[in-house]
Amino acid sequence: MSGHGRPDLPVVIVGGLHADARRAAVARLLADVPGSVVLHHDLATAAAGTVVRTVRDATGVLSAGEAPLVNDCACCALREDLVPELERLARAGGTPLAVVELWDSVEPKAMAEVVTAGGFTVTGVITAVDPALVLPYLGNGDDLAEGGLAAAATDQRTVADTFARQLEYAPVLALADSPAADDEDRELLAQLHPTARRVPIGHGDPAGSSPLARAARAGFDVETAAAAQHPACALLPAEADAHGVATLVWHSRRPFHPERLYAALEDLTCAAARSRGRFWLADKADTLLHWDAAGGALCVESAGPWLASLPDAAWEMVPPVRRAAAALDWHPEHGDRCQHLVFTSPGLDRDGLERLLESCLLTDAEYAAGRAAWERLPSAFDTLLEV
Repeated sequence: MSGHGRPDLPVVIVGGLHADARRAAVARLLADVPGSVVLHHDLATAAAGTVVRTVRDATGVLSAGEAPLVNDCACCALREDLVPELERLARAGGTPLAVVELWDSVEPKAMAEVVTAGGFTVTGVITAVDPALVLPYLGNGDDLAEGGLAAAATDQRTVADTFARQLEYAPVLALADSPAADDEDRELLAQLHPTARRVPIGHGDPAGSSPLARAARAGFDVETAAAAQHPACALLPAEADAHGVATLVWHSRRPFHPERLYAALEDLTCAAARSRGRFWLADKADTLLHWDAAGGALCVESAGPWLASLPDAAWEMVPPVRRAAAALDWHPEHGDRCQHLVFTSPGLDRDGLERLLESCLLTDAEYAAGRAAWERLPSAFDTLLEV
């Protein structure tokens, strides 16, 4: 029994915009873990006001029903309906693994947190990927709504940024056997998420010990996964260059000039298939800014204060992983303030990109003028940050 007085029900979350690969991964788990059950909420009919839930095992559909929309938000309906369904399965007993198959654009982070908050143990989070589709999806700046993939009428996400988050959150990537994929595709995937365990969906093992079945029950920690995505302590890719794909890791201890950086945003955003990290603007010395770009679109937002700007007493409120990350980056004058941006792409112009980034920093004279002068620089980012 679990601490919540119900039988333990291990839950694995399988998601991804690559629907064929996702379905293949789910089918493999059903075949390899006898008695396992899949829960799926289809949001394709959400615009008409319904979310269709199916529960199935290897033999077919066990039950189907509709979950009501909540606040015109299909993802909210999924949240409200998922935990009660898992509770029903747990009470019935006899299910060795519950597979939550996410609909195309649903992101695993939110659902892993919902399932955990509901008292269940998430034993794995898997994003299914067709290696041949990584670059096309990462380069697709279309709104999800254009492809019928929006999870709500107000969904502003794009295909590229959604795919990037699905890919980078999961510690396990289930890889479809894709004849169209080449070394460049596989290298791009490896550089985008170097710490991921890449498991071929492959062939089954009814004894339940296939690589995918083992990965589904290997263990997962929601807090660790969230920390790995937070810009202050994210586990970002390292320098790499192979098979025509490169990753540039760029650091600096000097702040950006807000106007020069703003003028270079389009060129920087389009320089790589994917870029992310944290950065420091001269006129906003206390604010850690998050850089998140995919598909030719950039999202810049405040991620709270740099630790160096906080009073000592406030440090106790900060998660240990954040303090540890800051300590590794600490500078005697600037504390944890720094530029740490990572660009990954086939055909990356590393030298040109480094020159452009350096040109956006304060010049020696501007830097020497000191922080009071920096704060008087024009605030070019206020509209982007909606200050």
